[in-house]
Order: sequence, then structure tokens, then C-alpha cells
Amino acid sequence: MFPAERRRMILERVRDDGAVSLRALAAAMDTSEVTVRRDLRALEAEGLLDRRHGGAVLPGNLAYEPTYSEKSQRAAEEKAEIALLAVELVDEEDAIAIGAGTTTQALAKRLTRFRDLTVVTNSLLVAQVLVRARGIEVVMTGGSLRGSIYALVGSGAEESLMRLRVRRTFISGNGLTAERGLSTPNLTVATVDRALAAAAEEVVVLVDYTKIGVDTMVQTVPPDRIGHLVCDRRADVEEIRALLELGTQVHQPEGP
Repeated sequence: MFPAERRRMILERVRDDGAVSLRALAAAMDTSEVTVRRDLRALEAEGLLDRRHGGAVLPGNLAYEPTYSEKSQRAAEEKAEIALLAVELVDEEDAIAIGAGTTTQALAKRLTRFRDLTVVTNSLLVAQVLVRARGIEVVMTGGSLRGSIYALVGSGAEESLMRLRVRRTFISGNGLTAERGLSTPNLTVATVDRALAAAAEEVVVLVDYTKIGVDTMVQTVPPDRIGHLVCDRRADVEEIRALLELGTQVHQPEGP
């Protein structure tokens, strides 16, 4: 593939997704990360994108937040794999918290078989999945509705979480790096995600390969607070290695 064609494809991906990891670009174009990194430097020099640690975003796009529809269409198979692994970190009689997101919604679908479980959530979509599960008590946070992600945010959500304690919080985000941890482009969402993490003895991060190596504007969970990372097999190897060195337990599907 000629450089001009590769760079056109890179721009299309960045414009479609808002942010994309180096590994995802290399896989999509069947080329090396070294080659993609060179292309990103060239495109940044032209002002067509901004490079970030492990990926690229649209110019000035640290604050880009994809819509729920955009998120739900990305890496659907990987999210299902992540949910299948994450449910193994939940036990009967647990009290857990689940944040908003399409990956955490996939986890919720795997929880309906439990007979005795308490789930704290600010996500309307998670609550909707669990509402008919007889063995699950759903505790909703307070807060104001953020329609783009179908979740409750704001001081009401934060204050209600301050009074709670759970064994594990399962949370997602828009970016994850070993340097900054989990991040999101929206400050309002970030403050609630921080409160969800603070309510837990242990934090479990659920992200697919398109988020790993990507950094967005607001840190939600620092890397040393991430007890478990559940991701798919396409996740960036260097970032995974760095997180393992920090003490994070990493769970990935077996196989090629």
C-alpha cells in the first residue's frame, strides 16, 4: 500500500472515530506500528491530526466524546469477549458497582443468572438489563440524566456514592494508558467515574483494543488504582506489559 493511500485511510478512521490507537491502525492496514507512527508524524505536520500517546485524535480533540450509537457499533465482538471474562470476577452475594458504557452494559447481560447480587449503577442501560433479574437488587445513584450516554451524573450521583461501599467497581472509559490510567473526555462524567472507583475495594477496568494506548482529557482512575484490566486479545502489547509491571492483573481471552 502506498503512503498516500495509508494516510487517507488513517484520516478516515480518525474522522469516523474521533480517536484511534496505533495498534488498531496498524492492524487495519496490515502494516507495522513503526510505519503508522511515521504516517502520523507526517499528518500531524500538516495539521490534519494530533498525535497522542499510542494513537491519534482529530486536531484539538482531547475532549471528543463519541455518541452512544457510535460506541455501540465499535468492537462489538471484543466487548462480548470482555464481558464473558469479567463476569468471572463476580461472586454470589457480592455487592458491586457498574459504570456507564457499552462494555459495562455487555457485562450486565452476563449477570442475570446470579441469584443473590447487589448492583450499584448510574447507568440506565445497565439497570434496564437487570430490572427483571429476580436475584439482583439494583441500586441507582441520584443525579441528572446525561442523555448521550444514558447515565446519571452530577453532584447527586457523586454524593449518593460517597455513602456506599462495594467489593468491586466495573468501569470503562474512552482511553487507557499505563502512564495516566483510565480517562474520559468529559469532566462531568469523570467525577462520577472517580466516585464509583472510590466506593470500591478494587477497581476492574473493562476496555477493548480501540481504547488502549489512547489518552483523553480527564483522568478517572490512576494506573496504580487499577486492580484488574479485562481486555481483548488485540490490545496493545506494550501498554499491557507496562500495566502488568505496575501490578495490574490482566485478563484476556486465550487463543490466537
